[in-house]
Amino acid sequence: MQAYFDHNATTRIDQRVLEAMLPYLTDEYGNASSRHDLGTRARRAINRAREQVAAVVGVQPAQVVFVSGGTEANNLFTRGAAAYLKPTQVAVSAIEHPCVMKPALDLARSGWSVRKLRVGAEGFLDLGDAGEALSVPTGAVSVMLANNETGVIQPVREVAEMARAAGAWMHTDAVQALGKIAVSFEGLGVHAMTLSAHKIYGPKGAGALVIDKRLQLKPVIHGGGHEGGLRSGTENVPAIVGFGAACELAANRLDHVARHTGLLRERLDAGLARLGAGIFGRDAPRIPNTTYFAFENIDGETLVIELNKAGFAVASGAACSSTSTDPSTTLLAMGVEPELARGAVRVSFGVTNTPEQVEQLVSSLSTVVARLRQLAAVAV
Repeated sequence: MQAYFDHNATTRIDQRVLEAMLPYLTDEYGNASSRHDLGTRARRAINRAREQVAAVVGVQPAQVVFVSGGTEANNLFTRGAAAYLKPTQVAVSAIEHPCVMKPALDLARSGWSVRKLRVGAEGFLDLGDAGEALSVPTGAVSVMLANNETGVIQPVREVAEMARAAGAWMHTDAVQALGKIAVSFEGLGVHAMTLSAHKIYGPKGAGALVIDKRLQLKPVIHGGGHEGGLRSGTENVPAIVGFGAACELAANRLDHVARHTGLLRERLDAGLARLGAGIFGRDAPRIPNTTYFAFENIDGETLVIELNKAGFAVASGAACSSTSTDPSTTLLAMGVEPELARGAVRVSFGVTNTPEQVEQLVSSLSTVVARLRQLAAVAV
């Protein structure tokens, strides 16, 4: 059986989450907007899930807007804020996920200016650059809480303080942080936060935009006025129930998951150091489950394929960008040379991974890298 080391891309649904969902895939199939008993029970299930999601980040249930996932939540904030505000500047970190970066860049067509906030060599946001960016009128700011590739945790609270002082709305994509580190909406001081179910052992197709009660957004999807008018469409009750169950599970085992995956990462990092790999963001604060590395003169995609043959599922970058052959924009923003960036491989651990699997991965890496270097030498 293949060892799965790609938990930042997605996670296997937890059996307890699946069991919570099953009734709403079979007997409890009502539309939550219907007035009969089936509909009423579906509405209660959604309300319960809203409470569970709210609890994991410390907000009121009314602040949780259910959507189809992280991409939709990020678009809802970016486009929804822009549609409400007068066009000025939107500031986003240079390492944002494409579902933040692309809608932000698209705002340039509507009179907005787009400012990319710099990061340093370790992938940590340059607070001085953020302060300079916010010295001009700014409508919205978005900085992810943890980078999906490097795992580097960003100074969101500090940026949020600057944004509020400048009169800007502050958003964070917390998809990769939830379930790995403690996440507090109030503690971060943001106006909006994106969450996703399938990164925390929940189902695909469910996410949320958590919002400050004073935040004014215009909906991206119009229709029957579901989710307080911010996201129309018949609710995906089974997925929402699963999202709620996954959030409760994540809260209950946060310390265990962080400790377990952190020990695995330490073991992997030590093995990579012995093999001569470079680890991106190693000296910055990182979520405990993620290591992003490269070997000089070794192509990352080739290494991923060879490791897959050896029984290990890893990634050559973000799953959303797997069809692109371009080097990671995150690594380029960190000042990594394009040739080395093309060699990047990401390992992201989950609750079922073991120390034995890590040792086996390091051993296979040693063998595969040596073989690839030998082939390269012969080709020269």
